[in-house]
Amino acid sequence: MSSSYDENDSKLMRKAKENPFVPLGLVGCLAIVGYRLMKMKSRGDTKMSVHLIHMRVGAQGFVVGAITIGVLYSMYNDYIVKPREQQKAVADK
Repeated sequence: MSSSYDENDSKLMRKAKENPFVPLGLVGCLAIVGYRLMKMKSRGDTKMSVHLIHMRVGAQGFVVGAITIGVLYSMYNDYIVKPREQQKAVADK
C-alpha cells in the first residue's frame, strides 16, 4: 500500500502543507475566541447568550474567510499560473 505522504505526519500537518490557510484559520478562530472570552467580564448589559453568539459568528467568519482566500489562491495557481508555465515550456521547445 503506497502513500504519497509520510506515515508519521498527522492529518493536520498534511493539510497545513497542502493549504497554508488552514492553520491561519485555526489560529484566527482561537484568537477570536480567546479575546472574546477575556472580554466576557466587561460585556456590560449584554446578555451572555448574545455575547457567545457574537463570539461564534466572529470566529466562524474568520474561518470562512480564510477558507475562501485559500480556495481563491488555489484556483489562481491551478488556472492561471500553471497554464502560463505550460505555455512557456511549449514555446521554449
